[in-house]
Amino acid sequence: MSSTTPPSPLEPLPAWARRLSEKYYSRTLAMFVLHGNVHDLVPWRRGDRTEYVPLSRFLNEGLFGRRDLVLSYDRGGGITFANNDVQADFQRALVGYDSFHGTKYTQGLPRNPDAVLTLIESYLRLRVMDHKKIALMLDFADSIVPASDSASMGSEDRNCLVMLKRWAQNQNFLKADFTVCLITESLAALNAGLVQNPGVSAIEIPLPDEAERIEFVKWQMAATPLPEGSEVTAETLAKLGAGLKRVQLQNLISHACENKQPLTVAFLTRLKKELIEAESGGLLEFVQSRFDLSMVAGLDQAKKKLQDAAAALRAGRFDVLPMGYVISGPVGTGKTFLTNCFAGEVGIPAVMLKNFRSMWQGVTEANLERVLTLLKAMSPIAVVVDEADAQLGDRSSSGDSGVGNRVFAQIAQFMGNTELRGKVIWFLLTCRPDLLPVDLKRQGRAEEHIALFYPRTDGERLAMLRAMQKKTGTRVASEEAEQFFLANAGRLSGADTEAVLVRARMKSALEGDTTVDVDDLKAAIADFIPPSYPDEIELQNLVAVLECTSRSLLPDEYRTMDRGEIQRRVAELLALAR
Repeated sequence: MSSTTPPSPLEPLPAWARRLSEKYYSRTLAMFVLHGNVHDLVPWRRGDRTEYVPLSRFLNEGLFGRRDLVLSYDRGGGITFANNDVQADFQRALVGYDSFHGTKYTQGLPRNPDAVLTLIESYLRLRVMDHKKIALMLDFADSIVPASDSASMGSEDRNCLVMLKRWAQNQNFLKADFTVCLITESLAALNAGLVQNPGVSAIEIPLPDEAERIEFVKWQMAATPLPEGSEVTAETLAKLGAGLKRVQLQNLISHACENKQPLTVAFLTRLKKELIEAESGGLLEFVQSRFDLSMVAGLDQAKKKLQDAAAALRAGRFDVLPMGYVISGPVGTGKTFLTNCFAGEVGIPAVMLKNFRSMWQGVTEANLERVLTLLKAMSPIAVVVDEADAQLGDRSSSGDSGVGNRVFAQIAQFMGNTELRGKVIWFLLTCRPDLLPVDLKRQGRAEEHIALFYPRTDGERLAMLRAMQKKTGTRVASEEAEQFFLANAGRLSGADTEAVLVRARMKSALEGDTTVDVDDLKAAIADFIPPSYPDEIELQNLVAVLECTSRSLLPDEYRTMDRGEIQRRVAELLALAR
């Protein structure tokens, strides 16, 4: 790429490379940060032929192949050159540098970033004056100018930061045919002072979308046909490979061919789970559900809402789906189970967002950036956040150098992206929805608020008992045992009912039986003391009522209750809790 010779129309560039070219030709930018999927294969189109190559080769030979001088630097490997001519030219410049400064760099180049960047700057100034066309790549740039506040930066990092900022604003560099590309997986891991510099432009390299995956899989399968007995086509493999890099798809196909192992849907699903969880650094956990919404006892209105959403998803009507759900209610009402059943009902991937926070500067933001990038690539997907009020935080930045504020802003911005409606569906589970920030639960984010309550009628309790029998694999011997349970169980939650059945099964197993009879249930119920936190449970019930966005979900006693009275009682309970 040069100021006078644009890329040939016969060699179309990836979308991110086109954006870089357009910004470069504006003559106002010479420094770019390439971030995201930087360790993947890149399509390099030459005439009617496409080749998939590492990013470094694409930059050196493709995007900047017409430059006179192309060189790269990373902290571990030192300076490298596109070819021997560039290396020889650099060595000639080093002779003059050593002579003037009294150094001995011709005998061995330094590797520490500030010394290397000083040498490179001297070389760049010379060759810009000679009207050379130059490209410089700084790989693993976050190890050169890592995210840090200025007070805690070492002198070496500070020198590098100042030097790169100076290059970004250097008018001679802007006027010359000169480009610097800083390469990093995570934009958040790079020093914010550099990223936000007006002379620097961040360009995201995204994970491949479905069309790009199909194109790559077909290209790979043309060279390496799948083993006999494989169940998947290129289209199926590309669809199941949502969220995977091209290099991961290549490894998957190569592994199958080398080991003569047919690719089946079950094998691909299992392997994808492992790859995504590894790619997320353990921050995402796939929810494997063997249940669907038919397993949910009672909660008919809540079930109906989610069944309607599942039907819309299967029909591809993303536009009618909510951006997300707040699932609230007292402990033991089955919030997690309901969400897992939804995942099993709809057949899309579902993941649990795990703790992404870190004590180290910049790591929390980098973790979240990686997770959100994966979620976008894997759409449609359901994202479950348990204990969401504690997990997601709020806008407070007290004592954490603003990390909490920045993290909250990242999450809120992603959740509010209407382009992802129906593609990334959030499930925020909490017993205390009043503690969730309004920014996350307002309309346009987690906009549908579903409240769950303990069973109140005999019909609901019986449905709960039978659902828990299925879940635990418990066989109850007779209808008499069920009737005894209804007469004596009181207002047990779903979790309490499950605990009673497990205890009854234990007694039955110790006696050598395979079914639970009345005596087993009697013994289990007589011995079981459910946890009793009446004030907390009442508070959790009332805040769920206040939060619920659908009147049909509320039990009769709450549906007609004055909201002002509910708010007054909540305030009393909160005062007692203090």
